Amino acid sequence: MGEPPTRNRVVITGMGVVAPNAVGLDHFLKAIQQGISGITFHQNLKDLNFSCCIGGIPDVSEELKSQYLTPLQLRGFNSSGILYGCMAGIDAWKDAGFSVHAETLVDYDTGMVFGTGTSGIEKFREAIYKLDDKKVKRLGSTVVIQTMASGISAYLGGILGLGNQVTTNSSACTTGTEAIYMGFERIQRGKAKRMLVGACSDDGAYIWGGFDAMRVMTYKHDDTPEKGSRPMSETASGFVPGSGAGALVLESLESAMERGANIYAEVLGGDINSGGQRNGGTMTAPNSEAVQKCITNAMKDAKILPDQIDAINGHLTATIKDPTEIENWTIALQRKGSDFPYINSLKSMIGHCLAAAGTIESVATVLQLKHQFLFPNINGEDVHPEISKLIDSEKIPTQKRKTELNIIAKASFGFGDVNGCLIFRRYKS
Repeated sequence: MGEPPTRNRVVITGMGVVAPNAVGLDHFLKAIQQGISGITFHQNLKDLNFSCCIGGIPDVSEELKSQYLTPLQLRGFNSSGILYGCMAGIDAWKDAGFSVHAETLVDYDTGMVFGTGTSGIEKFREAIYKLDDKKVKRLGSTVVIQTMASGISAYLGGILGLGNQVTTNSSACTTGTEAIYMGFERIQRGKAKRMLVGACSDDGAYIWGGFDAMRVMTYKHDDTPEKGSRPMSETASGFVPGSGAGALVLESLESAMERGANIYAEVLGGDINSGGQRNGGTMTAPNSEAVQKCITNAMKDAKILPDQIDAINGHLTATIKDPTEIENWTIALQRKGSDFPYINSLKSMIGHCLAAAGTIESVATVLQLKHQFLFPNINGEDVHPEISKLIDSEKIPTQKRKTELNIIAKASFGFGDVNGCLIFRRYKS
């Protein structure tokens, strides 16, 4: 048998983000450094008799929309998730040093994996009403592409002229993290020079209603929305829904260096798996053994040891599963107490952005590496006692902290008992 093929190193050369607390990379960096919440009260949820009437919705004006989509594309457009995904994806593409050209050329070196949980749910609702009124001919020509699962990759792939693999993945709350790993593997194996990876999520009552019915969202903070999302807190009472999109341009190190690209960080490796909904795993709860295996396999894939991890950007949704997640990290890393890495959760500021969570949170992870700081866990001063038994509270920063960071792990866990973990490293030329 011959030597195994050399695997390409994969770096991040562009990023874009549309988040509840900021739109655009520079604004987002400032927001997470300052611990700014994007959670607000929404009267329409109250009018619909929701228990949880707060949530995170990006602030996107009509004028801003027109900077990303043409008047023709916006005609009959009613899909918040696709809009957020297009904005984040175009920003990441431009941030990587590329232009959006209306040319006939196809970029066969670049592909895309851009995930979502649901696509165009408001557009779908609009179509249902027209069908109920027997107005099928008035549905319009954009209903299909706005409601099909791959709507986001179809829109973005056409805008950017991408000619490699262009697809959409969907794995509940693990979607964004999985998209990054899928793009990473394609570049690593030499199937593409670059991959635009990301995920997006719609906002509003028709996507959040099911979670409210499940009673997994907080009902205690309608009058104090910014205090509502409380990962790792003793007074956490459920997650806060969010929405938006995150996008990253992954590129082989060779390609990035050839064109003199700015490099944010390196993706060392990762893993995606499932607990099979066995041994404690269910449709809505993770199999802890599988979570631990995902983390240990990610480290193995990245060729690092547990003590090399400086920080963790956790899934940590502010539900009863937060202590279990911390326990799984301590077992997988064999580190606890004061020896445990720093850990934070962006959901304290933006809520749980569902399918988009993994990529928005990965953008925050990479910004921490690039700028050498830890963003604060707002609302996390009263650490859950079950967590305090496992790790020192000082490992959960509640204020921005400047510190030297080399490697950060990012994990996501989703409905269906699916898991994803990524290992990012600071890039040093």
